[in-house]
Amino acid sequence: MLPIDAAAHSSRWRRRHPVDKAVLGLGLTVLAISLPPWPGAALVLVTALALLLGPAGVPARRLWRAYRVPLGFCVTGALTLLVQVGGPGGFVSPAGNGPVRAGELLLRTSAASLGVLLFAFTTPMSDLLPRLVRAGVPAPLVDVALVTYRMSFLLLDSVRRVHAAQAARLGHTTRAATWRSLGGLGATAFVRSFDRAARLQTGLAGRGYDGTLRVLVPEARVSARFTAASGALLATLAVLTFVLERPLS
Repeated sequence: MLPIDAAAHSSRWRRRHPVDKAVLGLGLTVLAISLPPWPGAALVLVTALALLLGPAGVPARRLWRAYRVPLGFCVTGALTLLVQVGGPGGFVSPAGNGPVRAGELLLRTSAASLGVLLFAFTTPMSDLLPRLVRAGVPAPLVDVALVTYRMSFLLLDSVRRVHAAQAARLGHTTRAATWRSLGGLGATAFVRSFDRAARLQTGLAGRGYDGTLRVLVPEARVSARFTAASGALLATLAVLTFVLERPLS
């Protein structure tokens, strides 16, 4: 199980309906990309971080391990705005107003990423995917997503076991040995994934699979109080953004 999925299963908001958390987490994401970067995206970033570490109860170290990957993409995208190609300054030269634009983009993307992580760290996929059928998503599409989600964990576990076995047999002592081990790892993972898929198909056929996977979904109701509080928080952030922005303009 991935660390973010394990954190979602142990979250304090685990028993809340996904709609409750979608209104809050995805609402923060929408505000991050629609409000002015300063102070709007900055307020969203601080709010999302406070919710993750506070009411949601996500450990700071686990949050950082998940956040550093999208944050790296955010920083990489912002750095490209610091330079321009062509023009009177030469083939590559500093972009006019580049630092300001890069900072605004970094604020937007990093805040939006935290909003998505708020939803991901509190909502297991096993709670979300089965409920998509009720929302109108075709059942076969949801079944494929469920099977793919499950198979991804099995594939990652196989890769981890093969890598450990190769390391125990000194398969990574030299660069040449590492490349040979990497090729063997890819081939083994490819064969095992097809073997597991074939066994899964046989097992489903033996259990009378009729085209729909039926799973038990934990009972949960949409909390009107939680949703209203989330909406009030989002509205407060929007109003506060325009109030703080006005004196600066």
